[in-house]
Amino acid sequence: MIPRYSPGDISELFSDEHRFDTMLEVELLAAEALVAEGVIPASDAAALRSRRPVVDGAFVADVAEREAVTHHDTAAFVDTVQSRIGMPEGAWIHYGLTSSDVVDTALCKVLSDAMDVIIRDIVALRDALTMRAKETIDIPLAGRTHGMHAEPTTYGAKFALFALQAQRDVERAQRARHEIAVGKLSGAVGTYSNISPSVEEYVCAKLGLRPVPATQVIARDRHAEVLYTLAAVGTTIEQIALEIRHLARTEVGEAEEFFSVGQKGSSAMPHKRNPVLSERMCGLARVLRGYLASGLEDVALWHERDISHSSVERVILPDAFALTAYMLRTTTRLVSQLVLHPDRARENLEVHSLGLLYSQSVLLALVDSGMSRDDAYRIVQSAAQTAMATRTSFRQVIENDAHVTLSAHEMDHVFDLNRMLAHQHRFLDALTWDAPST
Repeated sequence: MIPRYSPGDISELFSDEHRFDTMLEVELLAAEALVAEGVIPASDAAALRSRRPVVDGAFVADVAEREAVTHHDTAAFVDTVQSRIGMPEGAWIHYGLTSSDVVDTALCKVLSDAMDVIIRDIVALRDALTMRAKETIDIPLAGRTHGMHAEPTTYGAKFALFALQAQRDVERAQRARHEIAVGKLSGAVGTYSNISPSVEEYVCAKLGLRPVPATQVIARDRHAEVLYTLAAVGTTIEQIALEIRHLARTEVGEAEEFFSVGQKGSSAMPHKRNPVLSERMCGLARVLRGYLASGLEDVALWHERDISHSSVERVILPDAFALTAYMLRTTTRLVSQLVLHPDRARENLEVHSLGLLYSQSVLLALVDSGMSRDDAYRIVQSAAQTAMATRTSFRQVIENDAHVTLSAHEMDHVFDLNRMLAHQHRFLDALTWDAPST
């Protein structure tokens, strides 16, 4: 992933140094487990641990140089480790193992650690949304369906619904983390032909993983589930960003991204304050969904394994995690600093809508008065069309309709905004997790 979208902590987790270091730990733990099996002398295993090479840039370079000869990256890694440790003890490295035992187990360790980072970041976004929901639950604006004014809602309802979706992302991420926190050290086709299951159990326990039945590789539906979770997070972010973009349009003007001192919205038009972060989030969400498609293609492999998935994962897994972390942190900041314009929202709600957001309330009041629903609907629909065509108050048109016999008190009740929004705090009641208060 390009540096622009690569948080340092995620980049470090997927670096060659960290990957090889995790693979090395798998190798050393396997050697320690073989002591208990009576295969490796305890003194040799202790020597392996004491002479554990430092995995740094020079180590990575040596592996790359050796791979130019072996054309096999894991074999090059093993050769480099053995060379650094020295013989005869170094000969025990990779004893009874196949490449995927080490590579897949190490990868799942990295992915489970990366999921911990993502879960923390989702929680941070959820909590930011929760705080904004509490702050704005009583601030009204026009609710829209199909992009058109529908009935009144509040800013807080929007934030609360996004927070609930983010909480579902937390739960999805926790499930995906559980499914990817696995390992296997069961040999060439997963039958433990040259290695005891106790070695797998020991190594996985030390790494915080669960041993699972496998072929030569861990089943890739687990990795696809992780990618689905990241794509789902991206789609949640896209939904938030898309809402901000719509509310920021000049004709709406109900919200805008925070604009810092010295920031420029356009190189040509100084008045512009474009929702650039929101647009960026919508674009990057598309990339995440593309990675999911590739991850799903990786699930079906030939027989006990092939390596068609390997090249794909080297690209999409680090990039997907980097993008997701970047998007979550950016959106958390975007939500926390989002500038709202309640006065403009009220103007849109009360003036520009002409009161049409109360059409259902008028319809129900006419039905309550004894009118058939179809007759009431046609009266209200006609009045609404007249109000729009003449830019006249909908209430005024209704009050002038001879077929409408509602009293002034009933009219006040029908067009009462507080009545329409009396139950908004139910959205807050659904936010049941512990989160910072405002």
